[in-house]
Amino acid sequence: MKYKSIFISDIHLGTKFSKAKQLLNFLKHNESENLILVGDIIDGWAIKRKFIWPQTHSDVIQKILKKARKGTKVTFITGNHDEFIRPFVPLILGDSLEITNELDYFGINGKKYYVTHGDFFDSITMTKKWLAILGDYGYDLLLHLNSLLNFLRRKIGIQKYWSLSKYVKDSVKSSVSFINDFETVLSNHAKNKGYDGIICGHIHKAEIRDIDSIQYLNCGDWVESCTAVVETYDGEFKIINWLDK
Repeated sequence: MKYKSIFISDIHLGTKFSKAKQLLNFLKHNESENLILVGDIIDGWAIKRKFIWPQTHSDVIQKILKKARKGTKVTFITGNHDEFIRPFVPLILGDSLEITNELDYFGINGKKYYVTHGDFFDSITMTKKWLAILGDYGYDLLLHLNSLLNFLRRKIGIQKYWSLSKYVKDSVKSSVSFINDFETVLSNHAKNKGYDGIICGHIHKAEIRDIDSIQYLNCGDWVESCTAVVETYDGEFKIINWLDK
């Protein structure tokens, strides 16, 4: 498929849970004028703990660079996990590759969107980094448990994938409250700054909905859900769930 723009976030290259193979398949079958990487593309936190870098992770980087060489406008917006790049931004690398912390995006629908990873609006990440890192360990533990639980489910004949981490995110009251607060804070910021919408990542929960007249769009992730936000040439924004393809 060909889109005006593709937005993806939270690939977390450098971790064993990154769905790099699925992302390569997505990038192979989908083209766009703009490819916007909305943060946490390379997981510097995980690499500090243990260096994991399979060939597929290099292949993702090469695929993105190849798209840039062929004329796709690639914008890399930094996130908290790839914050090691932030001291060097903004960086303009050739005609088609830019690295920055935020972006103003103008949609075909005439609306103006603020694009940010979202961690600047997460009070835990910004003021209690030790707690954010501890939470990152906890998330890794849930992902390990996901693998074990789904292995056992397959052994008893249940093939459908089930995510413990997604269940916790969607069901535990404190997690639901955090996500709702995050979405509201970002939407309020966009409204106060005169934007019509906001496009972000960070919380690994793909979503498109209106919040107090602001269009909120979250790209999701490529650790579990394998989702992207795309803008069609009709000016419509949609979530693509590549696991459903």
